[in-house]
Amino acid sequence: MTAVDRYVAQLAAELRGPRRTKARLLEDIRDGLDDCIAAHLEDGKPRSEAVAEALREFGTPAELAPGCQRELTVAQTRRTAFWLLLTMPALLGGWRLAWTLGHDGYVTPPETVQLLVGIGISTVLMGIAAVLLTQRLSVPDRLPAVLAWSATVAGLAMPVTTVALVSELPAPWPLVLVIAGSTAVAHGALMLSARTCRQCASLMP
Repeated sequence: MTAVDRYVAQLAAELRGPRRTKARLLEDIRDGLDDCIAAHLEDGKPRSEAVAEALREFGTPAELAPGCQRELTVAQTRRTAFWLLLTMPALLGGWRLAWTLGHDGYVTPPETVQLLVGIGISTVLMGIAAVLLTQRLSVPDRLPAVLAWSATVAGLAMPVTTVALVSELPAPWPLVLVIAGSTAVAHGALMLSARTCRQCASLMP
């Protein structure tokens, strides 16, 4: 393993975030180091000295990590917000449809279900705000943690809401099974993204 490989590996070990974004970021850093080394070689320096000088100019992995982590955290926050916006509206619509069809018209759901649906709507609004805010150059420091925990709450509310509805819903069972299966998939994806987002938020400088 070369000195550049060790440098990139040490930096990678300190970072958390979307895998593709992280890989692209590390590749850009490697390319930058290679360009810097090539420039020193053109100046007539021995390779070992050129590599050492390039690494010195870039700074240690610990010095470089905070800026990289902030970029990854913003990317993960945006990804988690998109998962919220992809899953919650679809599931809320499906739950409402099943409830309406199961009662031959609209009947007011139990208070527990109304509360859980309210949580879902609130997290959707939070997701919209997060998407808009992460388009800016300056992202509020607490946004990743707030969005991560909002997504966690939404993910936990998904199966609870489904159970609460199924217990009150006589039919149609095929639609209920489809919604329940979709809820399980959405729950897993959202919780995984939220967990990564929490990890990223904890590493924010």
